[in-house]
Amino acid sequence: MRTIREIMRLHFEHDLSQRAIARACAVSPTTVGYYIEKLQQSGSWAAICSLDDDSLKALLNIEGKAPVYQKPLPDFDYLHREMKRKGVTLQLLWEEYRGAHPAGYGRSQFCALYRKHLRTLDPVMRFFHKAGDKMFVDFSGKRPSYIDPKSGKAIEAELFVAAMGASSRTYAIAVASQQIPEWIKAHVGAFEFFGGTPACVVPDQLKSGVKTSCKYDPEINPAYAELCAHYGVAVVPARPREPRDKAKVENSVLNAQRRILAALRNRRFFSLAELNAAISGELEKLNDRPMQGIGKIRNQLFDETDKPALKPLPAERFQIRQWKKARVHIDYHVAVEGSWYSVSYTLIGKEVEICLSATTVEIFLGGKRVASHLRTFMRNVFVTDPAHRPHSHRKHLQWTPERMRNWGKTIGVQSAAMIDAIINSADHPEHAYRKCLGLLRLSKSYGADRLEHACARALKLRAIGYRSVKNILNQGIEAADIPEDVQPSESLLHDNLRGSDYYEGGVQ
Repeated sequence: MRTIREIMRLHFEHDLSQRAIARACAVSPTTVGYYIEKLQQSGSWAAICSLDDDSLKALLNIEGKAPVYQKPLPDFDYLHREMKRKGVTLQLLWEEYRGAHPAGYGRSQFCALYRKHLRTLDPVMRFFHKAGDKMFVDFSGKRPSYIDPKSGKAIEAELFVAAMGASSRTYAIAVASQQIPEWIKAHVGAFEFFGGTPACVVPDQLKSGVKTSCKYDPEINPAYAELCAHYGVAVVPARPREPRDKAKVENSVLNAQRRILAALRNRRFFSLAELNAAISGELEKLNDRPMQGIGKIRNQLFDETDKPALKPLPAERFQIRQWKKARVHIDYHVAVEGSWYSVSYTLIGKEVEICLSATTVEIFLGGKRVASHLRTFMRNVFVTDPAHRPHSHRKHLQWTPERMRNWGKTIGVQSAAMIDAIINSADHPEHAYRKCLGLLRLSKSYGADRLEHACARALKLRAIGYRSVKNILNQGIEAADIPEDVQPSESLLHDNLRGSDYYEGGVQ
């Protein structure tokens, strides 16, 4: 139609001859004469010029002719349904078609007709990725594995893949699982591999990234949101069951399976670190391969497009943090992973939030941090800030060593003696309150008489503590005689032990 309009313009506006118009438009003079005659019969140039293509075709009596197929066409709807089934290929469907129609289309024409049908069914929206804008992430369906050297069994790992939108530069790493800590660790590795952060990350709606999946308003996992906030990136999850939203990483996953996993298929690894070292080598080969249709390698394209547009990495590396809730005990400590951390004694009985990182334990009340400690991975340890102890304000506390002793006397002399021994064995009396309460509550489960006998037996054996008494009650041996060959454990205090006071001024 552009050629026809150009013929009309040259004729009506420039008054050129038919031969001159034919040379300018690369058509025959007869064709020029035909269209000029048709349009002169239809009205003025101004009226014709305002017509759209469809109206101009109708005016010139130009109709598109549908192709005439001499051979039987395949059932395209049937082909489309069958192609969604696992293991079905277009080659198999063509063989079945030729079996039913021996004089039908050949394989190449059959495939061309099917692809043409698909374009009319499901048009694809094309994405144009800006430099440094998006990083697409996903896990591979095919998993690498390594051999456990102790058991000899093969352990499957997860292959995490990330790809930059503009350059398609790819990052891959094997992680133990798809759980949140491994998901976070893989993202940190991807950001450091690319040397910067994009504007947004596009994940699938898996549980580690999206807490509540939704097509319109997905809820991001808090730990994942904290990671992205630390690196200053936005999370834009792909829609559920819409792989085209992250076609970039889908293609990168396919390349990783073909160029990394397939290349390592005959090699055996005996640790996750050894597996990742091999993946790293194959990954560099993948990023150094020329890309079809572009003629450049991914690393080169990344340096030219994505890298200059990435935001710099923050000064500190992100550390995953866990959040828990706990109530402050009467000893002004909260229990965290088998140990106890102090807060101000004024918060006894309050519910607080605990933030755990690899190195610290932070305690919050109403969004305000009230305590911070270095994390210990030892169990049954008290981590106490001296400022949290109630020195001059002890009168405000309801729980005191004397109250514990008096409570023990209501049960019996032996229970009171055990409580006194527990308090004296603690670094600070408040640290013993929890054990004392546990001991006193044993009277509800086993009775006061049995508790008295158990405390007497434990004291005689110098087995001071709540657990010792509870074990005696569990075994029912509180009234049994102590054998003569069983002697109480001797004290470890003697002249050859230097003690902590020896080291206060440093080793001489």
